[in-house]
Amino acid sequence: MAANMGSMRILIKGGKVVNDDFTQEADVYIENGIIQQVGKELMIPGGAKVIDASGKLVLPGGIDTSVHLQQTFMNASIQDDFYSGTKAALMGGTTMVMALVLPEQHCSLLDAYEKCRALADAKTCCDYSLHVGVTWWGPKVHNEMETLVREHGVNSFQMYMAYKDMMMLRDSELYQTLQTCKDIGAIARVHAENGELVAEGAREALDLGISGPEGIEISRPEELESEATHRAITVANRARCPIYLVNVSSVSAGDMIAAAKMQDKVVHAETTVAHAVLSGMQYYHQDWAHSAAHVIVPPLRLDPNTPGYLMGLLANDTLSVVASEHRPFNIKQRALGKEDFTKIPHGVAGVQDRMSVIWERGVVTGKMDENRFVAVTSSNAAKIYNMYPRKGRIIPGADADVVVWDPDATKSAVTLKLKRLIINAQLLMRSVVCVQDNLCDHSSSRWRLQPVRGDALPRSSSGHHQPGSFGVRERRVHVRRGIRKVLPVAHVS
Repeated sequence: MAANMGSMRILIKGGKVVNDDFTQEADVYIENGIIQQVGKELMIPGGAKVIDASGKLVLPGGIDTSVHLQQTFMNASIQDDFYSGTKAALMGGTTMVMALVLPEQHCSLLDAYEKCRALADAKTCCDYSLHVGVTWWGPKVHNEMETLVREHGVNSFQMYMAYKDMMMLRDSELYQTLQTCKDIGAIARVHAENGELVAEGAREALDLGISGPEGIEISRPEELESEATHRAITVANRARCPIYLVNVSSVSAGDMIAAAKMQDKVVHAETTVAHAVLSGMQYYHQDWAHSAAHVIVPPLRLDPNTPGYLMGLLANDTLSVVASEHRPFNIKQRALGKEDFTKIPHGVAGVQDRMSVIWERGVVTGKMDENRFVAVTSSNAAKIYNMYPRKGRIIPGADADVVVWDPDATKSAVTLKLKRLIINAQLLMRSVVCVQDNLCDHSSSRWRLQPVRGDALPRSSSGHHQPGSFGVRERRVHVRRGIRKVLPVAHVS
């Protein structure tokens, strides 16, 4: 990014550098968009801009692994394009986003990817990368997945076990897709809900006269997520493919993941910021607009202990990553489902507030320390998606995606509106200074980002992962594949 910025130099002085495994008091010197030095009493060339980070934390820029920008979903256009969405990300301390390309059924994955790249390249303010959805299956999809990995730097694909008649894969199709991911070294992201029973539950709810947003919670109970989670892990194990479960929303699904990890199955999982802080009682609010503004899938859960439980799973590494699943719609768009909850577009905002929310509900409450915060908001994503240590760590040679974070900021509590997280959670917002590839200047005692264009970041497949990344666990799968090789028995007549 920002090759035109020449040899700008920045010194972040007096702060406490926080990585996922240790914290140290150190200065950070940046030149040409790369971290050059980290330590005390650095030898710095003249002319460097100085950021006083005294009393503040210096963190790796956040990586949001699940955002949806500039696309149409459920007959509604998402409210953020790549410019406004990535600008919001930077405002909240996230310096890289990973967006999802969703091809329509029976349409080309390559065409959808190239169309999305053209939109994103023209508008992004921060670095970005793309997952590609597999919404149908056939030989053409298999071939295009190979091409995307080999020629376009894609290393992750997302499959859905829900959204019947839209993008749901049958178990046999999921199995073949996971086998392809294994063969080409790509990460298999899976949204786990029992799509057949979700469709039946929705029909039954509507037949009973339940048409409001509460229908989303009634028709998609927790057991449908936990069953599909177990099934997805089973299919992945049979395919001998590592699996990455997205949008984990419930205690029982979390328990399934924990049990699989105890059995040494290769499973990673992420939850969303909304699931980690809110309960499903929002759907029973008397104000229809309020209830509809919380419609996501899987739905928020009624058990008030679920958010705290999910935060605990983030803290103990059962869940590796927290994403925003940013997909904002306005109230007029949600009104498409005024008489039928199945037509309410699914999604909330959150790319700007993800890090602040997790800090307040995770670190401030004592559920996790500052190092684990860095892990779940940045470093783990960089490791899993083969970007580490270029991303997700403050060390010499890494990209200068840096956040100066004030742990004691006490701005007035605000009610997050539809343009932000679209939830009425009272949260403390804290001041954030993003330094992405040197693009930061100071005016009137306030740091401001200069307008820049982000870069698409190609990600190599798992055969080239760095030590400590997802590839290490995948290599265990390859070893097992050899040990468990199936051979015919020479029967005696």
